[in-house]
Amino acid sequence: MPRVPSGDASFIHTLDGNFVDNAGRTLLLRGVNLSGSSKAPVNQPSQVLDGFWEEAKIGSESFIGRPLKLDDADEHLARLRGWGFNMLRFPVTWESLEHEGPGKYDYDFMDYTIEILRKCKAHGFKVYLNPHQDIWSRFSGGSGAPYWTLVACGLNPGAFSATQAAIIHCEYPTPASREPAEMPAMIWSTNYGRLVSQTMFTLFFGGSTFAPKCIIDGVNIQEYLQTHFANAFAKLAERVAEAGDLLDEVVIGWDSMNEPAEGLISWDDLNAYPQQQGSTLKKGTVPSPAQSFRLGMGQVQTLDNFSFGSMGPKRDGTVTIDPNGVKAWSDPSTEPGGIHPRWGWRRDPGWTLGECIWALHNVWDVQSGYVLEPDYFAHVPGTEDPVHFLHAFFLPHYALYLKAIRAHHPQAIAFVQPPVFAQPPPIPEELLQGRACYSTHYYDGLTLVTRHWNWFNADALGLLRGKYSTQIQALRVGERAIRNSLQSQLGYLKADATQLGALPPTGPARYPTIIGEIGTPFDMDAKRSYGYTDGGKYKGDYSRQERALDASLNAADGENCLNWTVWTYCPDSSHPWGDGWNMEDLSLWCGDDLRAGEAERVPALQISSKMSMGSLAPARASTLTISTLPAYSSPYASSSVEEGEPVQCEAASLLSFLTNGARAVRAFCRPWPIAVVGTPSNIQFDISKAAFHLTLKVNAEDIPVDDDDVLATGMKGLCKDSSLPTEIFLPLVHFASDACLGKTLGSNARGQVDDSMDIGQEGSSRGASGTTTPRAYTSSTLTLPVSSQPALSPVIFKDDWYDITVTPSEGRVELLASEQKLLWFYTIPTDEKEDKELTIEVRRSSGAIKASALGLGYTSETRARDGCAGWLDEAGLLGEGWCPDGCSIM
Repeated sequence: MPRVPSGDASFIHTLDGNFVDNAGRTLLLRGVNLSGSSKAPVNQPSQVLDGFWEEAKIGSESFIGRPLKLDDADEHLARLRGWGFNMLRFPVTWESLEHEGPGKYDYDFMDYTIEILRKCKAHGFKVYLNPHQDIWSRFSGGSGAPYWTLVACGLNPGAFSATQAAIIHCEYPTPASREPAEMPAMIWSTNYGRLVSQTMFTLFFGGSTFAPKCIIDGVNIQEYLQTHFANAFAKLAERVAEAGDLLDEVVIGWDSMNEPAEGLISWDDLNAYPQQQGSTLKKGTVPSPAQSFRLGMGQVQTLDNFSFGSMGPKRDGTVTIDPNGVKAWSDPSTEPGGIHPRWGWRRDPGWTLGECIWALHNVWDVQSGYVLEPDYFAHVPGTEDPVHFLHAFFLPHYALYLKAIRAHHPQAIAFVQPPVFAQPPPIPEELLQGRACYSTHYYDGLTLVTRHWNWFNADALGLLRGKYSTQIQALRVGERAIRNSLQSQLGYLKADATQLGALPPTGPARYPTIIGEIGTPFDMDAKRSYGYTDGGKYKGDYSRQERALDASLNAADGENCLNWTVWTYCPDSSHPWGDGWNMEDLSLWCGDDLRAGEAERVPALQISSKMSMGSLAPARASTLTISTLPAYSSPYASSSVEEGEPVQCEAASLLSFLTNGARAVRAFCRPWPIAVVGTPSNIQFDISKAAFHLTLKVNAEDIPVDDDDVLATGMKGLCKDSSLPTEIFLPLVHFASDACLGKTLGSNARGQVDDSMDIGQEGSSRGASGTTTPRAYTSSTLTLPVSSQPALSPVIFKDDWYDITVTPSEGRVELLASEQKLLWFYTIPTDEKEDKELTIEVRRSSGAIKASALGLGYTSETRARDGCAGWLDEAGLLGEGWCPDGCSIM
């Protein structure tokens, strides 16, 4: 690792394809999106029609309360830190900032956001803010842009459902016969292939090129939209900067627009939809752009209809849509004299309302319905030059946006996110300025759409990028093959980071990669985990979700060693409505999953009175951390605390708190290296064996900076002459001792683990105070030989917190039990030019903890069916996997 530039101890650098702290250690930043709930105001989840249009038309909606209520924030943030997370992706919609009208900003919401960011700081998180959108806007079936942007583009949102210009959850399937609970999984994403989304993204990125007649307030609609977008987020950046205590310490960077879409740009033939499955889902009705144009002008159309099964999309007939003359375009009477009575813009006389703008530009003829220029968007109009969306349209917008952000946050890390599964364009270094990260997304699409963990899957990314000549070549059968395939696909995405900062792209990536969204649905198999099927016998059983999520997060391990932020954590998640947005249900935690008899025992968390709640006044660090969490009331925990008094969190109390309400917790609360002296080269974790293995490379360039910087890291109990350690998160969820489990769930935990343990060399641990705590077989910190040895005796840690065996290839280890953190010290070569490889293995000494010992509710039928026999029966072949209780499947 090259020497890092000087700076504050909390500063994070982007060097040699990694995040790096100011001491020169490689960081892995892993966490969650906080929150999917931020897509809509607190009282307006997507299924609620009451007030949906009324508030939008006057811009009166407010997002205060997103992503968390201030009164509840500490409890949720303490839980996230306890799961080991150190990074938050923080979605903020354009609508939340500028819903009142063009240039009218919601400063109250911005100040509320600052208070939440201060809470994040108090709990030790790093944050990157994300301008979030899906299919443009809530009012086109997604999230993101304010209502007025649709009206500015000449559209009539109230007619979207009738014309199928967009599918809107609260009006599904029709406004006259609403059944929002029946909205099919992921049908919302088909809006990317419908009129509103295709038109809005075309105008946003390419209005000057493809819609030159669309002039508003004297500028093209592209400039109008992009300027308002950039200015809104720049205003938030300015407000955060003025807070004085957040930039770089907490907010380390800004994402680009979430999952931007090309719209119609580069579309080859407007009379056809793509025959191959791409990033736009084929499910339900699938119109061609030409059919969408006609529907938008009130004309009857017969559309192909698709179902989506385990083998992907399949055409299953046609559906006729009759808008009954309703048009998706605003009537001229809505803007007397070309001026909008509420929003105030002046529309150019050449932009005629009431007519499809693509007919206005002679792309098609309304009377005949005939498409005059089917390849209009495939070429620069008036030329034969092909259109290159990423270079010619995405990159100029991103440059405008990033410049606006960095005017207020000069050292912001530029998180770059191109359209889904698209490689980013080559981005010049003069734009990135040494501070950037590739922030791509990845979902296991088959599981996401079918809501089922299948025994087969496909290399979807390889198929999209032309790796295979036939679909059958991309098929993967058996759990081992699926897991390997997911890992290789994330490897493709990591390789895309070479596009950032090097022209032409050559050699290894200069900047790190973060998987900005990754996750799995929890409403699998008709919501059986909620007790909705089979007489409720699977209620609380998330074994299938655990396998699916582990496969995805395992893909980020191995040689990929990727950063990630899981989608999502929703504090108001519920079983009936999921995340409160389009029937998505991916939240890692849900209040409906709190264990019976424990929910009412959770005490109110008390914050030090020194914690400032002023709008913009700097706040001191909160005394509430995961290690000072008030004793969480498990029926079996014996700790007591006076109200409001911070206390050291007992292991059993902490474990109860971290598992209660969590879903598939063993998959996402997993061990990983937080900070590495050197560079991690391979990460392996086996849930079924509770076995973690890290391989890293270290050389003379990795010698940490001077002792003052070591002390600035805030490591408790380190002597000045100590080397800087590699820090590894070791979750109690996987490595808790039998004693801890017994106190957590009492008799339910007994008999769930193997009591046998081999006694090896001793180790030491540190409590929250930083003092050394003697263990059953220990008296001091173990120092292993400096040089590697073929076979080393293991280091044993066993008490009320942990039951682990640690085997490092060299060096010494210490355990900070209440922080769930292992410290590994070793000698760095000073005169070797080649990398030196080191390894460390951590195992739970008495074997993996069974799900029932954690109160996870996995049934005996599930363990038999899903873990062993069911897997083999369903697959019809021998595939390697694991069951929720640690059985190996061979």
